[in-house]
Amino acid sequence: MAQADSKAVAISPATVKVGFVGIGNMGAPMASHLIKAGWVVQVYDSDPGKSRKFVAAHGGSSAAGLAELARHSNVIITMLPDGHVVRQVVLGGAGGAGDCLAQSMAKGTAIIDMSSSSPVGTRVLGKDLAQRGMSLLDAPVSGGVKGAVAGSLAIIVGGDEELAKRCDPLLAPMGRRFYIGSLGSGHAAKVLNNYVSAAGLAAAGEAVIIARRFGIDAQTLINVINASTGRNNSTENKFAQFILNKKFNSGFALGLMAKDLALAMEVAEACGVPAELGHATLRLWQAAEAEVGGKADHTEIVKHLGDL
Repeated sequence: MAQADSKAVAISPATVKVGFVGIGNMGAPMASHLIKAGWVVQVYDSDPGKSRKFVAAHGGSSAAGLAELARHSNVIITMLPDGHVVRQVVLGGAGGAGDCLAQSMAKGTAIIDMSSSSPVGTRVLGKDLAQRGMSLLDAPVSGGVKGAVAGSLAIIVGGDEELAKRCDPLLAPMGRRFYIGSLGSGHAAKVLNNYVSAAGLAAAGEAVIIARRFGIDAQTLINVINASTGRNNSTENKFAQFILNKKFNSGFALGLMAKDLALAMEVAEACGVPAELGHATLRLWQAAEAEVGGKADHTEIVKHLGDL
């Protein structure tokens, strides 16, 4: 990402206190990298036990509530299940009811949403925050738990470019940053990426099932695909590692993939693109979610496709 220019003075651990909301499988290692890099971090999770465990393992501090965290933070990162949860965490329920960040956020506070949220909803939230004198960046990530632990995530940033440059040092410990455009663009690119990933996994799963019924060894077919034009992230990084050995523990839920597909098709519809393959892929993953369960690992879609 481009270095900050004279009009966009980069933030630093000396000038900024960071709030981090969502200490789950992804959020915990991401926040830990910030602490290792010298940032002052306060965490919050709806499960207080996760916050206590994180602080004991990595340092930093924990907040008892969202308003408390906002009171002590200049920049707040959210890493939550979806945009609906993000909006409630930021602005509260109907009429601003309930503990939320907006109760204590000072004007000038920047929020960086690293969740997989609705691109359309992100733009609405950005307008609502702007009216309160606050800023929003969307910076969803790709790379899964493995990338979060390694600090090698792809971070797809949307929003005001000057603000993105200022916040770049904060994002740097968590992975490689890609500034992609106006607010919501990061979330749009993320869900479109996951659409391509989901389609590739489903296609490879069907191919393996067909091959086995034809009498071809599954791993042999994967080896051939990986040496040929059909190779993709799933054939290279998921079949041998999580599917053929039936571990199904990649760390990303099937329901979350289905959710991201629905968001990708929401973007397609907003742009007037039919996306026939996209809608067919969405229907397939929704059927798998109904059969296998949303909490199942996303690699378990093969259980819906047929017998391996």
